[in-house]
This record gives sequence, structure tokens and C-alpha cells, in this order.
Amino acid sequence: MSIPEKDLEDLRYARSLLENPGLAAKITNMFGAPIEKGFALLPKNWSDIVASSTQKALTVAMEAAIVTMNKRSGQTSSDFLHKILVAASGAGGGFFGFPALPVELPISTTIMMRSIADIARSEGEQISEPETKMACIEVFALGGPGKDDDAAETGYFVIRAGLARAVTEAAQYMAERGMAEKGAPVIVRLISQVASRFGVQVSEKVAAQAVPVIGAAGGSILNMLFVDHFQDMARGHFIVRRLEGKYGYDEVKKSYDGLSR
Repeated sequence: MSIPEKDLEDLRYARSLLENPGLAAKITNMFGAPIEKGFALLPKNWSDIVASSTQKALTVAMEAAIVTMNKRSGQTSSDFLHKILVAASGAGGGFFGFPALPVELPISTTIMMRSIADIARSEGEQISEPETKMACIEVFALGGPGKDDDAAETGYFVIRAGLARAVTEAAQYMAERGMAEKGAPVIVRLISQVASRFGVQVSEKVAAQAVPVIGAAGGSILNMLFVDHFQDMARGHFIVRRLEGKYGYDEVKKSYDGLSR
């Protein structure tokens, strides 16, 4: 089955979002200062704090973000509103710096999760479905390639393939039992896999805040860039999923890969 030009154009747009440079490159492009300098300014235990904070943030977001949302699909997503909310949450983080991360990150991640679910809903997803909820969590692993990444290891479909089993098992578990047992091994396994990739983006953000010329701009601007990045990942991800619903995974992947030639 061949994909018509109109939908192929949507796929081309999705690919342009998903395969664009990662967060670190976007921060450098905006501020003109490489964030590598920031890593040297962080405390010795910074990686442990980022790891625990990302795990907590994703767990909180998965439990809280979608519960109160209107379940009707097809509504226009409120991308700008969510940018403002995340920017506001970043203001405190920018003022207090790295020590505020364990408090600020769960808040901003929950808002981003709502934005991701909002985008999913706008692309026709039923956000009450366990599979859609897991697809929303999956977005946090889609950081986009960094400047030194091997595309064969960081491509969109490669990342999805690596998470596929964990996503499927977690969705099946939620369909049977809901979120009553949040410490279930299948849920913990998915969160851990996503957190290992999401933590890279968080590390780049906190390193950027440690660079004087960037940190002076405050957490709000960085957080707005942060959510904008994951909104792009979400838009691309759910466009691809929408097209997969029409044409099948294999046909969409084949066309997606063909766009790179």
C-alpha cells in the first residue's frame, strides 16, 4: 500500500521534527555558548541527583498528568499555554539553581506530559487508552540526535524498537489492573528505560543553567526551550502513529526511511 502525497507530506514533517538536532545543539544555537562548560561546574554527585530526579519525575507525570484531561480526541492542542506553564515552573529552578532540580523537575515534567497528551489527542489518539498513555511516556525517550550521535543508534524507529517490549507489557498491565500497583515491575522497567534517555536531556538543561552566560537568562527561557523540544518530539511521534493506524507500521517505516535518501 503506497502512502498518498498528502499523508506523505505529514510524514516528511514528522521526520523533520524527530530527526532534528537534540536539545544541547538547540541550546547552543540559541545562546551561542557550548554547554559542555557547564558540566564542569556541577557538583560531584550531579549524575546521581539527575538520575533519581528523572525517575521520580516520570513516575509522578505518568500518574497525575492525564487523569483530569478531557478524553475527546481531535481537539487543537494548547502548545503555547503549556510552554508558559513550564516556563513559570522553571523560574524557581533558575533562581535556586541545581539544588531545586528534585522539586522543579517533577512539576515541569508533569506539565510536559499533559502537553504531550494534548498533542496526542489532537492527532486523534484516545488518551484514556493504556497504549496511548505509554506512547506519551515514550516521547521522553525521543530526545533527537545529538551532534556526536551515530544516527544508526539514535534514529526514531531504533529507539521505539528498543522500547517496544516494555511499552507493550506496561500497556497490557495497565489495561488489566490500571495504575493501582505503581511499583509493578513492568511499569518500573519502562520508566527506567525512558529515564535513562530523558536524563540525558535533563543533564544538558542543568549544565546549561550552570554556564554563567546562559544561567543568567533564567530557568524560564531554558524551560520554554525544553518543553518546545519535547512538543516537537510528541508532534512527530503521534503523526507517525496516526499514519501507522492507516497504512501499517511496516509501510510507514519504509516510507520514513526512504525520505532520508
